[in-house]
Amino acid sequence: GAAIFPRDGASRSELLQHADIAMYRAKDQGRNNYQHYADHMQSRLKLRMSMETQLRRALENEEFELFYQPQIAVATGRVTGAEALIRWRSPSLGMVSPAQFIPLAEETGLILPIGSWVIDRAMRDLATWLQLPGGSDCQVAINLSARQFSQPNLLEIVADGLQKNLLQGDKVELEITESLVMTNPQRAKELLASWRALGCHIAIDDFGTGYSSLAYLKSFPLDRLKIDRAFVLGLPDDVSDCAIARAVIALGHNLNMEILAEGVETQAQNDFLANAGCHVIQGYYYSKPLTADTLLAHVRSGQLKLA
Repeated sequence: GAAIFPRDGASRSELLQHADIAMYRAKDQGRNNYQHYADHMQSRLKLRMSMETQLRRALENEEFELFYQPQIAVATGRVTGAEALIRWRSPSLGMVSPAQFIPLAEETGLILPIGSWVIDRAMRDLATWLQLPGGSDCQVAINLSARQFSQPNLLEIVADGLQKNLLQGDKVELEITESLVMTNPQRAKELLASWRALGCHIAIDDFGTGYSSLAYLKSFPLDRLKIDRAFVLGLPDDVSDCAIARAVIALGHNLNMEILAEGVETQAQNDFLANAGCHVIQGYYYSKPLTADTLLAHVRSGQLKLA
């Protein structure tokens, strides 16, 4: 962040303050760039600081809630699990998208207590589903952020959640992105092995969008590859998307992994993936994300059937 004398300030303290504001703008632009101070940045920073304050209060006041997007087994057409998706229902801002507050939570470190809350609540909801008729094979998928992945006590948090809710590890799937794994492959391998020792399933999310090495991929204890929605969108008409989807599915089969496609919205996409050998489908074609209570109501009414 840069501020220039005398245009942006007449004193040292004012210049430093404005350079600091410009630095935050550089971070908002994706880092690895520079920004010169401009007056409009002041209001942007105030908005950011206001949201950070509200985000801290949201954690204290339990304003977060989880939505769940059902995951459907191709072979049976039944729900085998659901991905937990956090939402923030702010009294002043309304329903806030994760795209708006998760980056800020990551930067401020609030993602750690928020992530711990997600793990606890998702496991608590799962324990309820498992009591439903036919729900014994259901599992919940929980996304982990970059900061969480580096959290020293993450293993203990997961283990405590399983114990407190009387869950077996194989009822929980932990999702990480391939780019996150490749940041430190050796540490990732050790951490994934620890999760596997708890019995947890492990999935690589957004597969195909990062820079993973197949040499490392085959050595990680992975259970599932998730085909990113970017490669599902053009199916079945886009030749490149078709080739990529088939390649990922074939790779997963050869490595004895389950394949899940996310972002499926049409019958044509669903049919292509099913015929190509995809195991599990997730997307608006079957269901939008639902609150835990709504998901339970649908299951009880027979609209969605647990495996």
